Parts: sequence; structure tokens; C-alpha cells
Amino acid sequence: MTRPRIRVAAYVIRHRAVPELLVFDHIGMPEAGTQVPAGGVKSGEGLEEAVLREVTEETGLLTATVVGQIAVEDKPHPDTGQPRRTGFFHLQAPADTANEWEHHVHGNGDDAGLTFTCRFLSLPLKQPLADDQDSWLGRIDPRWTTATGNS
Repeated sequence: MTRPRIRVAAYVIRHRAVPELLVFDHIGMPEAGTQVPAGGVKSGEGLEEAVLREVTEETGLLTATVVGQIAVEDKPHPDTGQPRRTGFFHLQAPADTANEWEHHVHGNGDDAGLTFTCRFLSLPLKQPLADDQDSWLGRIDPRWTTATGNS
């Protein structure tokens, strides 16, 4: 049996008039869909450390703080079918975080050289995220379950 790839995903919430979720899109890759920051855990790295690193790498946001882990999902990769285990985390962003921005990914990871458009969307979401990444939002607050009926 193949061991799953260990991953983390971040629900970065900003509280204003309504709660909002940080998402991003790949510039020039609309087929990738709207996503939350997520990625693999490096050897020797703790899960909270990994989720903060992924948020920084994919959005440039340095001010998010971890509230806690809300779910663990065992689900194969949608393209390769390879097993993966993703820990979903609730994070907070300051209310004065910008509404939207572009972030150019640096470093030597899989996303290096890509540019992402980052923005906050009001909760509950009107559309599901890529790969049903929004499936666990209702664990933070049942009112945040995506309106289209995700579990």
C-alpha cells in the first residue's frame, strides 16, 4: 500500500461586516480553479508550521495566525489518483488585510514563478472551490457551508 502524501490546507478568515475567506486563482491557468492555500508538508516540519509556510508562499500574507486544525481528509489527488492526507486548518487574518492583490511565487517549489491573484470572498461561498476544498468550512461555522450543497 502506498503511503499518502501529507498535506495541509488553510482557511484564512478575515472578519469584517461578514466573514470572508482568502482564496487565489492562477494567472493564465483558469483550469486550476479558485483555491485556498495548500500544499505538502516538508520532512521534519510540523503541520502548523507547514500551513503558515503555504499561506506565505502562495499569497505573500505574513500576518495570518493559526486558530486550530478542523479536519483531516483522505482523498486521492484528482489528476494522478495518488493517495494524499490533508489537514485542514482555520487561520485568522487581520481585518485590515488588503481586499485583493497579486503575488509572484518565489523559491524552488512546484509553484515557483507562478503569479496568483489573491482575494477575500464572503462566506458562505456561492460556488465550490477547486477539488471541493471548501468541504470543511462548515466545521468552523455551520453557516459557512457552501450554498451549492457541499458536505
